[in-house]
Amino acid sequence: MTYCTPYLLSLGLTKGQTSLVWVAGPVSGLIVQPIIGAIADESTSKWGRRRPVIAIGSLIVACSLLALGFTKEIVGSLVSDPQTVRALTIMLAVLSLYSVDFSINAVMSCARSLVVDTLPIQKQQTGAAWSSRMNSLGHIIGYAMGALDLVQLFGPRLGDSQFKQLTVIAALGMLLTSAITCWAVTERVLISVRHDPRRAQGRFKVVRQIWSTLLTLPPRIRGICNAVFWSWIGWFPFIIYSSTWVGETYFRYDLSPKAGDDSHDALGDMGRIGSMALTVYSTVSFVSAWILPALIQAPEEENFTARPPASIAPLIEAFNKVKPDLLTAWIASSVVFAIAMLFTPFATSFRFATAIVALCGIPWCVSQWAPVTFLGIEVNKLDGSSSSFSSNPATPTTVPHRRLSNDAGIEMLHVEHGLQASSLLESGGHGSTGELSGIYFGILNIYVTIPQFLSTVMSGVVFAVLEPGKSPELATEAHPSEHSDTTGPNAIAVCMFLGALSSLVAAWSTRKLRQL
Repeated sequence: MTYCTPYLLSLGLTKGQTSLVWVAGPVSGLIVQPIIGAIADESTSKWGRRRPVIAIGSLIVACSLLALGFTKEIVGSLVSDPQTVRALTIMLAVLSLYSVDFSINAVMSCARSLVVDTLPIQKQQTGAAWSSRMNSLGHIIGYAMGALDLVQLFGPRLGDSQFKQLTVIAALGMLLTSAITCWAVTERVLISVRHDPRRAQGRFKVVRQIWSTLLTLPPRIRGICNAVFWSWIGWFPFIIYSSTWVGETYFRYDLSPKAGDDSHDALGDMGRIGSMALTVYSTVSFVSAWILPALIQAPEEENFTARPPASIAPLIEAFNKVKPDLLTAWIASSVVFAIAMLFTPFATSFRFATAIVALCGIPWCVSQWAPVTFLGIEVNKLDGSSSSFSSNPATPTTVPHRRLSNDAGIEMLHVEHGLQASSLLESGGHGSTGELSGIYFGILNIYVTIPQFLSTVMSGVVFAVLEPGKSPELATEAHPSEHSDTTGPNAIAVCMFLGALSSLVAAWSTRKLRQL
């Protein structure tokens, strides 16, 4: 995320063309996550429903990252004509980015479903908070690696440039962490799929099932999706371009023109500056992911309250009375992010730009935690209600069997009706199967990806008006007449400023959840 935009700019693409490349993210999210989620929901693989997708997707991500880092070498070994090499290099780089986006979206879809599948309602916020913590920790490690001079640190063993070495390290990290997940998680095996006459059948049943579910979303789930929709119009430019914006701010305001001309690796220099800013941002997000859950009332605390030690019970009870709930925190996070983005056009120092980016670590932590928590709770409620008994023997009702913590097996069975409630409890069927989590999280991702299309169109228009040429900092092989004018407002800052307005709408949409 730190280096890819500058890398594309260094290949000679304009910012407008780069924004079209980043359509890969929303396209993959719109297509891959819902379909993979729905298919995984009904998978009867002996390895589980989610782990095979995580394993295969991670392998594709690793191979695509390596292809992205060594694009010029791969093309150069096959073609010798300079013009053809340039064109094929851009094509392979874009193709590799699309491959990374598509495969990693499949991995993310199944990883999120694993959290919902394995945790009861009372633990959904804890699971989402831990996901946010590990996400932030991964960001810290990744961005810190980008901020180091890897070529000086490791020598040319992993590649002769900063970007190449980063892709190698990222590929190895992806394989390692995914392998740990697949090894550590004991996933229940789906033996048979419960027949539901309401479900779509036939060749395109997955698409029809997603469409029918999308049209019949429960009001509260639709409200969660609406809030996410508006927030991501603001978040997308920040995620894609914030590190490039910090790097450009450094080159344009903090670095003398002569020093900029003497740079032998402008891509590495800009990437390190941007990585440093995102390292601070991720550290803030990581610390927030540990502190905020203790300061915010979880949604399930209305019906479940842990007993504190008697010695500190009065203090805990007094604190619980003033703790804000998670919905309030979500609203406040959208407002904080909007305020930060409103200041972006006025940043004339990379330190000020870094401070703005760092502040966004707090709302990002909440935005990654709150929607997953609320949706996980709603999905668990729906999944549990679908397991009710029927008194009519002609209407077969299926009941999930959920493995208890002391069960030796990992199978998740679907048994026929006619069991007494006592036998159901004895068999451990007191929770949800997570059968709905894949499709609902896929639909949530649709509400994440559609605003990214809108944000891409907005960014493309802004770039075409303010900076239609090539990057003067990175596209050094281009003629100066092809470069953009840098005396006006920074186009990326204007995009993020416009995203602030959408974040305010997101805060209003989130507030409406109280009425649902």
